[in-house]
Amino acid sequence: MREKNRSKTDAQDAGDRLVARHVREDPFAAAFKATRMPMIVTDPNQDDNPIIFCNTSFEKLTGYSGDELVGRNCRILQGPGTDKTTVARIREAVGAGRDIAVDILNYRKDGTTFWNALFISPVRDDEGRIVYFFASQLDFTNVKSREAELAAARHQAEEEVAKNTADLRAALAAKTLLVHEVDHRVKNNLLTMASIVKLQARTTKDESQKRTLMAVLNRVEALSTVQRKLFTLDDIARFDVADFARELVTDLIGGIGREDIHLTLDLQPLYVPAVKATPLSLILNELVGDAVRRGLSDGGGEIHIVVKRLNGHFLIRIEDTVKPVEPDPESAEFSRLLLEASAQQLDAQIERSSQGRKTIVNVTLLVDEHQENGH
Repeated sequence: MREKNRSKTDAQDAGDRLVARHVREDPFAAAFKATRMPMIVTDPNQDDNPIIFCNTSFEKLTGYSGDELVGRNCRILQGPGTDKTTVARIREAVGAGRDIAVDILNYRKDGTTFWNALFISPVRDDEGRIVYFFASQLDFTNVKSREAELAAARHQAEEEVAKNTADLRAALAAKTLLVHEVDHRVKNNLLTMASIVKLQARTTKDESQKRTLMAVLNRVEALSTVQRKLFTLDDIARFDVADFARELVTDLIGGIGREDIHLTLDLQPLYVPAVKATPLSLILNELVGDAVRRGLSDGGGEIHIVVKRLNGHFLIRIEDTVKPVEPDPESAEFSRLLLEASAQQLDAQIERSSQGRKTIVNVTLLVDEHQENGH
């Protein structure tokens, strides 16, 4: 019992040291704790590679409290139905210090089972030594349980289409379900990528590398927001730019944590085909990020976002009033190239004007009427 208590104490101490490296206001530490994706960190340098840190989502998923989890190996989630071959693959990957993604049947504290899309990745220090293992989980029990039903429905739909083209609706419904499942996987991968970049940024001491990682993280999270929006929509063919802009800008400005940034929004529902969602999200993200880099994050100011239909065009306007700060030249150049590439994909026009401390950027694009209103 004494040895068990000591192991738990060592694991707790390791978790405390990990958290202590980051200031309380660190938005990335806060994101790790608050994200809806269950995540844990383990310490391979301690006996039995115990859990040293877990977020609230992981506690909710498993039914265990953080106090019950810290100091224990992840095998606490295994049970009689857990595939031993999968467990062996995980053990081998951890022993070899490499990434692994598997689907595994796990058990909650109350004994109920759930299918876990598990991703494990080592976190190394500047000398290449493994200091932690990061693991993210995704409960896809509903997807797993529906696989047989989807397969049967798809087979039946194919037979019916062959007999009678009037039954194509069944095939289209099955296709929609499959697209949602693909979006679900893409969103999961983007969240996992973002989590890995966050952890890497925390362990990186070079400030230039850290800024680059944060820039990558910012764009990955913008794409993740798009995927989440598409995944939760009943109509996967259309994308509401206004709804996305509200969430993106609120998150970006809120993440800075400054009360001297005044945000105003003039947003009208503006639907575009889903294929335009990604370049539009990057444009919005870059333009708001440009305002942040030019002074919002240092001296505060005002930012006003407009999304509306105007004179047969779709208009996105970003207005900001800030005390100018010279942005990093490399970051500014990369942002410009990304804006140009995204605008080219959309056949959009980007016009910028500045007067004193005020900068206005208008993004206009044409979308056919049937594309906006079609389903």
